[in-house]
Amino acid sequence: MMKKKIISASKASLVLLLCQMLSALDVPLDSKLLEELSQPPTITQQSPKDYIVDPRENIVIQCEAKGKPPPSFSWTRNGTHFDIDKDAQVTMKPNSGTLVINIMNGGKAEAYEGVYQCTARNERGAAISNNIVIRPSRSPLWTKEKLEPNQVREGDSLVLHCRPPVGLPPPIIFWMDNAFQRLPQSERVSQGLNGDLYFSNVQPEDTREDYICYARFNHTQTIQQKQPISVKVFSMDSLNDTIAANLSDTDIYGAKPVTERQPVLLTPTGSTSTKVELRGNVLLLECIAAGLPTPVIRWIKEGGELPANRTFFENFKKTLKIVDVSEADSGNYKCIARNTLGSAHHVISVTVKAAPYWITAPRNLVLSPGEDGTLICRANGNPKPDISWLANGVPIAIAPEDPSRKVDGDTIIFSQVQERSSAVYQCNASNEYGYLLANAFVNVLAEPPRILTAANKLYQVIADSPALLDCAYFGSPKPEIEWFKGVKGSILRGNEYVFHDNGTLEIPVAQKDSSGTYTCVARNELGKIQNEVQLEVKDPTMIIKQPEYKVIQRYGQVSFECIIKHDSTLLPTVIWLKDNGELPGDERFLVGKDNLTIMNVTDKDDGTYTCIVNTTLDSVSASAVLTVVARPNPPFDLELTGQLERSVELSWVPGDENNSPITNFVIEYEDGLHEPGVWHHQTEVPGTQTTVQLKLSPYVNYSFRVIAVNEIGRSQPSEPSEQYLTKSANPDENPPNVQGIGSEPDNLVITWESLTGFQSNGPGLQYKVSWRQKDVDDEWTSVIVANVSKYIVSGTPTFVPYEIKVQALNDLGYAPEPSEVIGHSGEDLPMVAPGNVQVHVINSTLAKVHWDTVPLKTVRGHLQGYKVYYWKVQSLSRRSKRHVEKKILTFRGNKTFGMLPGLEPYSSYKLNVRVVNGKGEGPASPDKVFKTPEGVPSSPSFLKITNPTLDSLTLEWGSPTHPNGVLTSYILKFQPINNTHELGPLVEIRIPANESSLILKNLNYSTRYKFYFNAQTSVGSGSQITEEAVTIMDEAMASRQVDIATQGWFIGLMCAVALLILILLIVCFIRRNKGGKYPVKEKEDAHADPEIQPMKEDDGTFGEYSDAEDHKPLKKGSRTPSDRTVKKEDSDDSLVDYGEGVNGQFNEDGSFIGQYSGKKEKEPAEGNESSEAPSPVNAMNSFV
Repeated sequence: MMKKKIISASKASLVLLLCQMLSALDVPLDSKLLEELSQPPTITQQSPKDYIVDPRENIVIQCEAKGKPPPSFSWTRNGTHFDIDKDAQVTMKPNSGTLVINIMNGGKAEAYEGVYQCTARNERGAAISNNIVIRPSRSPLWTKEKLEPNQVREGDSLVLHCRPPVGLPPPIIFWMDNAFQRLPQSERVSQGLNGDLYFSNVQPEDTREDYICYARFNHTQTIQQKQPISVKVFSMDSLNDTIAANLSDTDIYGAKPVTERQPVLLTPTGSTSTKVELRGNVLLLECIAAGLPTPVIRWIKEGGELPANRTFFENFKKTLKIVDVSEADSGNYKCIARNTLGSAHHVISVTVKAAPYWITAPRNLVLSPGEDGTLICRANGNPKPDISWLANGVPIAIAPEDPSRKVDGDTIIFSQVQERSSAVYQCNASNEYGYLLANAFVNVLAEPPRILTAANKLYQVIADSPALLDCAYFGSPKPEIEWFKGVKGSILRGNEYVFHDNGTLEIPVAQKDSSGTYTCVARNELGKIQNEVQLEVKDPTMIIKQPEYKVIQRYGQVSFECIIKHDSTLLPTVIWLKDNGELPGDERFLVGKDNLTIMNVTDKDDGTYTCIVNTTLDSVSASAVLTVVARPNPPFDLELTGQLERSVELSWVPGDENNSPITNFVIEYEDGLHEPGVWHHQTEVPGTQTTVQLKLSPYVNYSFRVIAVNEIGRSQPSEPSEQYLTKSANPDENPPNVQGIGSEPDNLVITWESLTGFQSNGPGLQYKVSWRQKDVDDEWTSVIVANVSKYIVSGTPTFVPYEIKVQALNDLGYAPEPSEVIGHSGEDLPMVAPGNVQVHVINSTLAKVHWDTVPLKTVRGHLQGYKVYYWKVQSLSRRSKRHVEKKILTFRGNKTFGMLPGLEPYSSYKLNVRVVNGKGEGPASPDKVFKTPEGVPSSPSFLKITNPTLDSLTLEWGSPTHPNGVLTSYILKFQPINNTHELGPLVEIRIPANESSLILKNLNYSTRYKFYFNAQTSVGSGSQITEEAVTIMDEAMASRQVDIATQGWFIGLMCAVALLILILLIVCFIRRNKGGKYPVKEKEDAHADPEIQPMKEDDGTFGEYSDAEDHKPLKKGSRTPSDRTVKKEDSDDSLVDYGEGVNGQFNEDGSFIGQYSGKKEKEPAEGNESSEAPSPVNAMNSFV
């Protein structure tokens, strides 16, 4: 406990309560300790000072007290000892001072009226209760009285007196009628504080015979009723009729009508009055006024303001109520009653007195022998109360003397107290309005130190938070407290610790190294004691990934993460809340280890979600907001206002925007007259607008609906508005897209787009069709047709222009004058062919043709252009005719020339030209012949290379498929290719055009050559084809290489290698039979030499040696087909792909066998890219 801590006597249980005096002891509220320590009596419960009891029930006067040893109880009645043993109706509860007076078994409550006081006493003193005044409640009947009927003139004031019987406590008053219904009250009619019913002015409806005043006595739960009061209100008209019936015609009489009167106060009377109220009570001030019209009451405080927060007005402002009044509320309060004729006022002078109230009540004092202390009793009141002291219930002046005690007014001073100084002192503060009585004991104790905190108590705290280690103690004199850390630690001192007076050690910021054993030592002059406690400092719990704000569409899925980090020795629990309440009990909410998932989100899921992580030591939380968005709800309450012939105002109420602001509203309309069930777009307005002025068309039965739009989408349409039928009117517009086009040479077909029913503006929609020939002074010819979209005029000249117009009309009249359009009667085929056709050959594949235009009159229609028909007659190089395939080129518009592309060189062509209109083509012009000049030829059709020898190759070729002129010669170019794919010098040979083969001699043996071959005309060279070939190896060199394989040393070497391999195989076989594994084979397989290839099974030869360079193709090389023919489409001028497709080898006699393939397959190149053909010897040399 903290130093100087005080505990109220009324709340302690077997307590030695604390005091605030200098050197006073703190007695902890430890039940075991309290049972062992002596204490003077303390009153813990007693009946109220003014105790009104129900005379029909037993009277219970409470008096409870605690002390050590338990106190005994005695009572006084009216100042003298009350011997309960002599009254059979009175008993005292066991172990209690509470009296029970048995009224229900024959006793009378009136016999036990009086002032009672209880005394609780033990060996250390005596405590007394308040003076308890016992009075039975009373609810007397109304005295009988004769009540005369009240006859009142309309507009006069009236007071109905209640005058209830005097009861204890005073009754509650209310007015009712015979049907037990409360009478209505208002500014005009209201009940006063004294229970009377006041009428500021009476009205005819106030007439009744059952104004009844009721008094309710709560203690006895009874209601008393006054006799009914009758009120008769006479109106001026009825009063005049009564007077007229009782007076002769000659009498002069007159009754004044109801006159208005200025206010007059009914209560209080006079201009001033006084009021006394006690401090802390409720101040009630009342002003009720008469007058007509009914006056209004206003309250002010002269020289000040009405207290804020404590002032209330009741009974239609006729009652001013101030709660919890104090001396500052004293003063003059003015009520002002005012109506249209004037005002009246009354001043109430309020004085606030005060029964005694505590400034400092005396408090229990626990001292050690030889210590000093004081009891202070200070009270205030108005008038100021008198202070008197008692010791153990006896006035201190006549109590046994105590040398350690000195009384100084409202203070008792104790010096050098001894155990015999223990006593209970009473302080009494009283004035004319009441008294206060307080008990306070002085308890002198001599006790060795005791530590009340449990031994080895474990404290667990979170790092960086305070740690409070308790050392609750008691002793008298007060012990000194010291703290140590560890078994042999030194006393704790310094700013890092806080030592509380109640023995608690505080570590303001505990760290992990603060963990350990702490020892508390308590000592005084009577002894010493110590206690150990344990401290564990834990890592704080943290949310390392908090839930984040989410926006989700309705019916979607959302997850909140809550990933935590915590001390490994603490077991966290994770709780999810929604809007600080529990999650809905819904299977859509899935709580995982680190997250919360909500399936199929609805609008109700909108809110704040909080993740709370609790351990036994700390708690952390994090929150995030979920906003559920959706399409807006449809607008509602559509209303049409301001209906005019051509406009109306539409208003609506927006639906819920569902957390996504409405961006705009779409207004649609339905024409129930012409297109029922079909909705059309009318207009759009911003989302902040809820009214719109709509333009209308005549003769339409409108209904409107509104669609709200937000970022999520469009709402459902609203319910349709009421229908609004606009009046009919002339058409506002004429049909669009009017055209005049003849379908035959002698007619004119006039067409247009019909108006819709919405555009008709009225019933009886028709069209007035008018036409006349253009540029001829003719009158308009008109016809009115029904609601169609076409009219045919017959007997017209061929292709002449007409002026046309179509006008709409209905039963109310015509539309505005329509605009005129130009149309033409029907077309016929052109009459003449273009003349003066000329051809200009630009090059071997392009020509330009010219012609003269035909006269427009002969076109007999819309000139669409000219068509040129041309075809190849024959090729000049072959002199052979073939099937004629005509080609057509169309030139739009009134052109006089055109280009003919894509012609074949050195060919003969014919062409003619025709004019075209909308009807078709006219006659053709005479055929015109022209020839194209020579061009360059295509590539030779093939190139074959045969009969390779040591120094020669034979070339054969075919002539170009398209010579495009007269061939003059062939050009052959060739060059050798070495092992590194480098090209040697280029040799060129010109060959006569009539040759088809050539033998090339003096070539190098075993050498690869690349050939380029093309044809020429007088214009130039055509595209070339390429081919490659290899001359064969020298036979003498081949024989020498074969002889090497027959040498003895070579044969011996091969035998040695074979023997070594055989031995290795035998060793491997033996090891495997013994169960071991010989890893050579596995290693050989895993690390096989890429340069060593196995022997081929088909011919018994070794595989060819190759390296990475072997498979590098020459750029843009070519492949030859199996028949050694190079086709034109497979040839290429480039050397990029050189080296692919050649698989050359020698047969047994050393002759070269070459094969060329057009397939895109990878094949190995010969040997090491040398000019020598591979042989077994070379292969073996490579292997070795």
